[in-house]
Amino acid sequence: MSKAGTRAKSRSGSKLRSARKSAPRKPEIKNAFYAQSGGVTAVINASACGVLETAKKYPERIGKVYAGRNGIIGALKEELIDTSKESARSIARLRSTPSGAFGSCRYKLKSLQENALEYQRLIDVFEAHNIGYFFYNGGGDSQDTAHKVAQLSEQMGYPITCIGIPKTVDNDLPYTDTCPGFGSVAKYVAVSTREAALDVESMCETSTKVFVLEVMGRHAGWIAAAAGLAGSSTEEAPHVILFPEVSFNPTRFLNKVKRTVKKVGYCVIVVSEGAHYADGRFIADAGSKDAFGHTQLGGVAPALANMIKQELGYKYHWAVADYLQRSARHIASATDVKQAYAVGKAAVEMALAGKNSVMPIIVRKSDKPYRWTIGDTPLAGVANVERAMPRSYITRDGFGITDQARKYLEPLIKGEDYPDYVGGLPRYVRLKNVLVKPKLKRFTLRD
Repeated sequence: MSKAGTRAKSRSGSKLRSARKSAPRKPEIKNAFYAQSGGVTAVINASACGVLETAKKYPERIGKVYAGRNGIIGALKEELIDTSKESARSIARLRSTPSGAFGSCRYKLKSLQENALEYQRLIDVFEAHNIGYFFYNGGGDSQDTAHKVAQLSEQMGYPITCIGIPKTVDNDLPYTDTCPGFGSVAKYVAVSTREAALDVESMCETSTKVFVLEVMGRHAGWIAAAAGLAGSSTEEAPHVILFPEVSFNPTRFLNKVKRTVKKVGYCVIVVSEGAHYADGRFIADAGSKDAFGHTQLGGVAPALANMIKQELGYKYHWAVADYLQRSARHIASATDVKQAYAVGKAAVEMALAGKNSVMPIIVRKSDKPYRWTIGDTPLAGVANVERAMPRSYITRDGFGITDQARKYLEPLIKGEDYPDYVGGLPRYVRLKNVLVKPKLKRFTLRD
């Protein structure tokens, strides 16, 4: 070979080696961690399904998806569930199964200054299991945790992509048009109110004249407002709705009940657990606090019923929807199920697109027909922020919902998405929840 040919070959080889050096590296495959937090809903598992099914489509980016056993506690205690041990069929059935398939918790991490050990433990566990993505499915307190982990992981030298996934029956997260979990509770409460009202109406001549239904809602009356969909006129139930946004006035309340019974023969009342007096005292304060420092509520329905009995003498019945309202997957809103799955799916796609410390949100495009899409918002603006109902959604007298509220609420309860039934009962999946072998020393949680 001539010298020229040798030089040409040398230059060609040099260019090839240079091209190899400058070629972009393939993204490193990292595992993901998903956890459920706070009170569960009828559709939180639909979000889990969205996360798991979407992550599986990107094996070149995401290795395994671990789920926290009992939420963030699972990460702290290194109790990681290997979701790859579940069949594709079981994962798909999560979409129609209520409650938290991996376990949830009410456990709020404090600031780094207050408890640096917890954050260090999280990073240690994530690093030990090659976890680069953190998906936290919860409400405002949970979004605060995801935001803190995103910030502090960078400072601690092991950056983690953190995406919050909205979930709360209270519908009180800001920026998103609605929160997955709310639409199904709203549907359950509206249906239950209508059915109970028919029962009371049929017996009011000689029996019960007042029925009180207590629903969830600490500082926001969205769930109570949804009961307003049960009737379309002032004579139809519910006749009285008590919201946290409107201070409770016993005299005005009792006068309203008395007028209603005199006019239509009976009175159906729906009250939010967070209803309170003008001085801020809850009508029903259990005298204790939960893990997040919130006052434990419950018992406002019997308190009101007794007040009515003492002051007006009416025979009454009362009920507390409690867990029934948030676990009623058999009557879930189809809109809610679709949106819950969509935010789970979007969380994975946002993480892979390079976004960090954000939360997928539902953006309403139109009311009729109801159209929506998925957007995102920074976690910094969501953490620990509660969205109350606009006063324009509540009637002037404070006891009902306006047409504007109906316009907002009606699309959220539409459509049915029934689970499969076997032997007359819905068939719900129970996962194996196989734990990964721990790699670190045991960690003791703080009190």
